[in-house]
This record gives sequence, C-alpha cells and structure tokens, in this order.
Amino acid sequence: MVEQSPQNTASKSELLNKLKIDKALKQLPEGYSLGNLLMLCVSSLLLGSLLSYYFFAKDQSSRLASSNPVKSRLMTDDQQSNTTSSTSLPQSLVEARTSSSQTSHSQTSVSQTSRSQASGTEILLNASGYITARRMATVSSQVMGLIKRVNAEEGISVVKGQVLATLDDAIPKVSLQQAKAQLKSLSAQLESVKASMTEAALNYTRVKNNQYSSDAAKTLSLTNRKKANALVNQILAEINVATINVTRQQQLLEQYTIRAPFDGVVTMKNAQPGEIVSPGSAGGGFTRTGICTLVDMSSLEIEVDVNESYIGRVYPNQRVTASLDAYPDWSIPASVIAIIPTADRGKATVSVRIKIELRDKKILPDMGVKVAFLKAENEGSL
Repeated sequence: MVEQSPQNTASKSELLNKLKIDKALKQLPEGYSLGNLLMLCVSSLLLGSLLSYYFFAKDQSSRLASSNPVKSRLMTDDQQSNTTSSTSLPQSLVEARTSSSQTSHSQTSVSQTSRSQASGTEILLNASGYITARRMATVSSQVMGLIKRVNAEEGISVVKGQVLATLDDAIPKVSLQQAKAQLKSLSAQLESVKASMTEAALNYTRVKNNQYSSDAAKTLSLTNRKKANALVNQILAEINVATINVTRQQQLLEQYTIRAPFDGVVTMKNAQPGEIVSPGSAGGGFTRTGICTLVDMSSLEIEVDVNESYIGRVYPNQRVTASLDAYPDWSIPASVIAIIPTADRGKATVSVRIKIELRDKKILPDMGVKVAFLKAENEGSL
C-alpha cells in the first residue's frame, strides 16, 4: 500500500473545502423573489419573440420592395402622407374643414335652386311616355295579286309617289288593251254613222225642195235623217262609255304598282317577291296584308299619361323638357300641344300630346321618354 504524504492530504482537504456550498450564497438579494425571476424570464421571452417578428417583417418588406420598387414607393408615400396629415392636423381643424365643405355644398344647392326659380324653370310635374308618330301607315295594295318586286327596305327614306313594290299586272294590261280596242272600233263606227247622217240630211233637203215629191217620200226622208242622228248619238254615248272603261282599266293597272303615300322612312318590310298580297285577310296566313310600314319622321311627338289628380298643372303651350331613356343627358325642348278631352277610367289618367321642338335622327318612334312640365315665370303657385 502506498502511503500518502502529508502535503497531498493537505491539498485534498483544501480542494474539498472549495467544493463546499456556502449557505450565505444560497440566500437571494433583498427585494428579489422566485416570482419576480419567473416574470423576468417570461418578459424576456416575449421581448425576444417581438424582436424576431419585427426583423422577419422588415425582411419581407425589403424583399417586396426589391421585387416591385414603384409600388412600394407609392405605398410608402401614401402611408407617409396619411400619417402626416392625420398627425399634423388637429382634430378641431379637421372638423372645421368638414363643416366648411358641407356649408359650401349647401350654399351651392341653394344657389342652384334660386337660379332655377329665377329663370322660370321650376318643375311642376314629371311624367313618362313614348315617342309616337301622327303619320304612320302600313302600305298595302288595293287589289289582290302576286308580288313581282319589292323596292322597300328598312331604314331607307322615300318620297311621295315613289314605287315601293309591283304586282303581276299581265291581266290588267290585257283588259286595258281590250278597252282601247273597243274605243277604237266605236270611233270607226261613228265615222260611218256620220256619213249616213249626212246622206240622210241631203236626201231630206232634196225631197223637201222638190215640188214633185210625194208626202210619203218626204216622210221617209225625214225619218231616215232622224234615225241617222239617233245612231250618231248612240255611237257617241258608247264611245263615252268606252273612254270611261279605258280610264278605269288604266287606274286598275296603276293599282298593281304600289307607291308611297307620303314622305317618310320605311321602318318594317312585311312582304317578299313571290308572295300574294291582299287588301284584306282573305286567303289565310299565306296572304300578306301589307308591303311595308312607313313613318313620317316630321310628325313625331310625345304622348304621356298624366294622373288626373295633377292634370290641372298642365295647360296648352306649356314649356316642357324631355329626355329620352336612350340619351338621359340630352335635354330636348318641347311644348304641350293639347290635352286629350277624355280620361282613362281604368288607369285614372289623361293623355297629353307634346310637340318636339327639335328634329334629330336619334329620335325614333316608340322610344321611352321622360318629361318635366315647367312653371312659367308669371305663373302663380299652385
């Protein structure tokens, strides 16, 4: 066994003394406790988390800025301006500015109202209606026939007397030629009868002046002269009838050519070549009753229905402002033509005709329109 020297024993005892825990050190300083230490640890963890989130968000914003520098610059400027405006202006100044803007807006509306009243444009009544045409016709034929050609197309302008369609006129042409031939035959007969009448007149004169003529010869010559005169009058009457027949056949032939009754615009084409047209509905569904629909655009006007409770606010020649539903920002000057002197019992309304003072191609039949009846300057309050 190896014996330990006294020096080694002393060094070991010193080392063991160093490893001992001093009880004085185990006591915490004054004012600190275990709860305080735990709160300090939790606070440190929260602070670390917040710092980590801040640096992470800053890194993300820097990446977005590098990918779209213009957008980020605009967002930054807007945020700065909003922040500056919100932080630099006091709340009282903001409220004052808001109240001043509201005051100016109310003053503007009041001034506009006063100007409208001063200029005599106060609205008494609003109503709605439609654009109507006073002259509109479905052009048809007076006779039944086969359509050969149609010259009418939607949207074209026509003048009075222009040919819109033609029908098969072979039969009326033959009838006209027959009437003319009969007239020519009667004219030839008239010449023959006139020659006979001249001979009868000469014979009567010779017999009358002859002293040796008997009474029977004188009577016969007088009778022959009267017969010749009667025959001439008969032929003249027949010629008159034949002339009327020729005129009738000419008019009948003209009916196979359909013409425009007035100036206007074709709005609808109702028939095609090869179809049969008839003035009535005879013939079933395969027979057309019209060639086209013609509208006189110069006769357009507005027709509205006004509630009978407010019809007292409307009078003839009253100024009206109209606006089409298709062009709501377009103000059209108009005036009242007449109030229809009857009421609709079912709707309790009265129809009013309104004249359009402006002519424009954009105004079309059956368009919806809203009208405002204006108050005159010298008109009292209703």
